[in-house]
Amino acid sequence: MDDTPDNHPAGSDDAHTRPGTGPRPPDGEGSGPDDEGHDHAVVLGAGPAGLLTARVLAGYFPRVTVLERDGLPDDGPGFRPGVPQSRHVHVLWSRGIEVMERLLPGITAELTGAGAVLLESPRDFLWLSPADWFQPVPGARMLVGSRQLLDWTLRRAVRRDRRIEVLGGRAVTGLVAGPDRRAVTGVTLRDRAPLAARLVVDATGRTSKAPAWLAALGYPAPEVTRYDSHLGYASRAYAPPEAPQAGPVARRWRGMYVQGRPESPRGGVLVPQEDGSWLVTLLGNGEHVPPTRDPEFLEFARSLRSPALYEAIRDAEPLSEPTGFRATANEWRHYERMDRWPEGLLVVGDAACRFNPVYGHGMSVAAGAAHALDSALAGLPAHRVPAEARALQRRTAEAAAVAWQIATSEDLRYPWTEGPPPDRATRVLQRYMSRVMAGANTDPAISGPFFGVLSLSAPPNTLLAPGTVLRVLSKWRLPTAPDAPPYPPHHAG
Repeated sequence: MDDTPDNHPAGSDDAHTRPGTGPRPPDGEGSGPDDEGHDHAVVLGAGPAGLLTARVLAGYFPRVTVLERDGLPDDGPGFRPGVPQSRHVHVLWSRGIEVMERLLPGITAELTGAGAVLLESPRDFLWLSPADWFQPVPGARMLVGSRQLLDWTLRRAVRRDRRIEVLGGRAVTGLVAGPDRRAVTGVTLRDRAPLAARLVVDATGRTSKAPAWLAALGYPAPEVTRYDSHLGYASRAYAPPEAPQAGPVARRWRGMYVQGRPESPRGGVLVPQEDGSWLVTLLGNGEHVPPTRDPEFLEFARSLRSPALYEAIRDAEPLSEPTGFRATANEWRHYERMDRWPEGLLVVGDAACRFNPVYGHGMSVAAGAAHALDSALAGLPAHRVPAEARALQRRTAEAAAVAWQIATSEDLRYPWTEGPPPDRATRVLQRYMSRVMAGANTDPAISGPFFGVLSLSAPPNTLLAPGTVLRVLSKWRLPTAPDAPPYPPHHAG
């Protein structure tokens, strides 16, 4: 597919009715007719949060520049040092798919055409929940593929918009502010001239320097809420072995997920990748962090609640060395609560709120924040956007609330989790959700609402609808932590 800047993605004809339909200025910071940056928005970070935000802002600013510290390969997907988590399993839930498709029509087909896979969860999986094996009940769509492929495909699609310029190898060192420091008016860069902007968006992820940059302008540090269940990852790529025709691991599945629980805090997930390989991520909490060496990696897989994942990879050919990842704490920097906030600044994505990645919500929340920003900006002329930055910060922060509630309430089931202790409402929610999980394993009337909330496609109160509550309570005899069989009966040979 042509990747030149002058080609718009499918469905981008709205450029004829939205601002900025003229040609993009030549490459290079500071180019264009307005050296004061009055027609310009700058986004820091070229991950999903930054790219989707840039796509939204292109509907309101004639020029949008995305600055990324890492070099950006143009010849295909590639690893970037700034995204170390990209070597581990990534999923995009149905809500994220929906928003990305709305902002970049055709992006799903482009991703699947490049080898990413759309799966129906849990039907396409062997999935052992904390309660039991999921039967083939209704659930939600998810897109799986490497994070490198997703970033590269998004970058190609965004670059086709002539209003957007994506520049790699640009290290931002701070914010530029007006004389009274009440408004951000641009950014400073290492070894380059400052870049003026009417709006600056920090989407630099977990390594965001926004607290230090704000402190340099005289603003206080944001309040921070943090929960850490000390989850650790170890991942490895495999060439799938020849599929067995019969037996307990007959391959009637496309992915696998064995979840842990407090008394057995070890798990693992297997998903297909665009090159036909499997990516296997093992996970464990506290003292059960998975190893990153042979043969311990395979032995850890053998120790899971079910031998299914171990049996799947025992005879598979390893294609990479195991790689670890440990930065998995939930952390919310509450910029939306600050009493003072500069005009012209917005912080989104993991730079504002990051989650334990085991729940797979980070990219879908980033998409939801971009959608919230688009809705909040509707009808607002560009010259008024800086003054609305505080309200925009609050609106985009709301997109993280459901994922935060899911991640933190589940992490608080582990006694060693660091963070504020669970209140009574959280403990009640945990008990109810254990009942929901037990029912969702086999009952379509419960699995539908459960996966609607898990995929961020439905609000949490969906699970509190009278009919759903009655259905859940009718299964009060079901154990919430039974001894599950080694393999799910519906996948037996």
